Amino acid sequence: QVQLVESGGGLVQAGGSQRLSCAASGRTSSMYTMGWFRQAPGKEREFVSRITWSLSTYYAHSVKGRFTISRDNPKKTVYLQMNSLKPEDTAVYYCAVGRTEVAGTSGGDYNYWGQGSQVTVSS
Repeated sequence: QVQLVESGGGLVQAGGSQRLSCAASGRTSSMYTMGWFRQAPGKEREFVSRITWSLSTYYAHSVKGRFTISRDNPKKTVYLQMNSLKPEDTAVYYCAVGRTEVAGTSGGDYNYWGQGSQVTVSS
C-alpha cells in the first residue's frame, strides 16, 4: 500500500501561480510513474501530467507550457507547479501512483490516489 498526502491548494487569482505537493509513504519501493489528474464540478476526471521514475514528463495540451511536474525521489514527493492559472483550471487535483513505469494518461493506469486538493482560480 502507498499513501499519498497532497498539499498546496487554495484560492488564487487568474494569472497567478500555485504549487501542489504530494508526499508518499508506505510501500514506496513500488512507486513508478506519478501522475496528476483533476476533476472540475460536473465534469469527468481528466489527465493533467505525469512523470516517470527517470524524470520523463508528459502534459495535457491544456496545461502544456504553463504547468511543470517534478519529483524528488529521495523525498518521495511529486510536485505540480502551476503558472498563468486560468479560471478553467479550477478543479480538485489528485496525485496518483502508476501501476507500472509505463503508466499513461488513463486513470486506470494508476492504482493509488491522494485525497485531492482544491484549486480555485478567480477571474
